[in-house]
Amino acid sequence: MKLLLVGEYREGKTLASVNELIAFADQCGGESVMFMVGDSVDLPGYSGTLYLADAAKHGEYNPAVHKRLLCDVIEKEQPDMIVLSHSSYGWDLAPRIAFAIGAAQVSEVVEYKDGELIVPVCNAKLRRAVVNETAKVVVTLQAGAFSVAEPPTGTPTVESIDVGESGNTEFLGYEAGESGGVDLSKAEVIVSAGRGIGKPENVEMISALAEALGGEYGASRPVVDSEWAEHTRQVGTTGQTVSPKLYIACGISGAIQHLAGMKKSEYVVAINTDKDAPIGDVADVLVVADLTQLVPTLTDKIKAL
Repeated sequence: MKLLLVGEYREGKTLASVNELIAFADQCGGESVMFMVGDSVDLPGYSGTLYLADAAKHGEYNPAVHKRLLCDVIEKEQPDMIVLSHSSYGWDLAPRIAFAIGAAQVSEVVEYKDGELIVPVCNAKLRRAVVNETAKVVVTLQAGAFSVAEPPTGTPTVESIDVGESGNTEFLGYEAGESGGVDLSKAEVIVSAGRGIGKPENVEMISALAEALGGEYGASRPVVDSEWAEHTRQVGTTGQTVSPKLYIACGISGAIQHLAGMKKSEYVVAINTDKDAPIGDVADVLVVADLTQLVPTLTDKIKAL
């Protein structure tokens, strides 16, 4: 199997997500080449062929032009799979490419197993295997699903590519989102609430434990989507990425989207009634207990110190 990896370049730098593409290719066991619109002064650690277009000329994002560049590489290399990150860049470009080459598209892949693409369903509670019926397939990878122990090294063999068209989009730059709420990235202790806390009133219980520990409380996406907590407290790929000294996950099953946002925490404690919850795979300590009984007791004990 041959893979075409689509790297990302933003604000003058190659993004670290390119390492996840390489990890996915290694898991597939296939031959790979890479495509990127970037700059030769900041190349990814990669030992294969890199088709490089100049970001200064083509823009860090220009849908029509990037699609044309990528389609030219696809025509030359004839890959079986075109692989992008499930990011704003990837989820916009992937369907354009799939439509242009008449290929199936599979989004948010979290695993490759026995020749099948594995994707989450039912709010990441379940997984299903997908087999494409087209000669080629375009896939996007869920952030944090594929990782390497050490960043890949190597120097790619660069082949410069270009197209004459300019497209009908002008890239102006990036605009920071509105600031507000709590900045969890600066907290040394975070206690996060998941759907397993049971009801919105129990968010106060999580907040009280965080306060007793001198930290902040966070939340998983289901809790935020249910409006039990504000979005500024969401941890995960669509929320904040955090790396506290202590992370306590309360009633959080451990969907990949959430793990990607907190996996760099120094010490992880998980409280869950399910001893087989995926969060246990990353936790230093897994407490199998009813959190509505344990958390208030723990909070009282800490306040009494």
